[in-house]
Amino acid sequence: MAAFQGKRFVVTGAASGIGNAVAERLLAAGAEVTSLDRNTPTAAVTRHIEVDLANPRSIDAALEQLDGTFDGLLNVAGIPGTAPADLVLAVNTLAVRHLAEAFFERLNPGGSVVIVSSTAGFGWPARLDTIRDLLATDTFEEGAAWFKANPQQGNAYNFSKEATTVYTMTMGLAVVEMGLRINAVLPGPVETPILVDFEESMGKDNLDGIKELLGRHATPDDIASAVLFLASDEARWINGHALVVDGGISGAVLSGVVPAPEI
Repeated sequence: MAAFQGKRFVVTGAASGIGNAVAERLLAAGAEVTSLDRNTPTAAVTRHIEVDLANPRSIDAALEQLDGTFDGLLNVAGIPGTAPADLVLAVNTLAVRHLAEAFFERLNPGGSVVIVSSTAGFGWPARLDTIRDLLATDTFEEGAAWFKANPQQGNAYNFSKEATTVYTMTMGLAVVEMGLRINAVLPGPVETPILVDFEESMGKDNLDGIKELLGRHATPDDIASAVLFLASDEARWINGHALVVDGGISGAVLSGVVPAPEI
């Protein structure tokens, strides 16, 4: 992983799960890691800045504490669908967009934004017009107001990840003009502290069924590998892409081998 020696990254959600695995791997490869999280990470990060990703003022205050330029923003933080719908959209979609757009001027040439979305957002094509309407808002506050005025059917987590995936794809052409890249990683179920919340909001039978088909759920390290690949120069011509990292379940669903889960 010499590709990361001396590079500077900001990682959200570094206190647990996938974010922790990403931070640990970057540090081991000789990178500087600044953590943005509401909790203090166990990883020996270069710097930790406490932030409430549901609050744009808190995000802006954290951004003011950053110095210099960076090689990547790795947006890993997220909350499950057991949380209130407005908070889910705020953290999983609006904060992701707010941070990404604040980093376009903070990234070195060739730098990238990597967002952890989810295969739970597989229904985005059916809601594309609605999602584009949300993404047409300019600010965090306008996005929150749009969601309040346009509540969506089903699990807010699914919609938040649909919007995040579409945001990633729509921004590819814009960021390439800046000499940057933006991509997303879409995990299926992962063995993290919030898996129990996903079992509650998406149905334990659904998640157990996926585990039975694949033999296991993903580990945080499985997903971290994909995040680091997209953040590296090895992925220099991958842009605006939603990379599914789920052991094969999405391919089986899309090709009709197994039915889509009702989540």
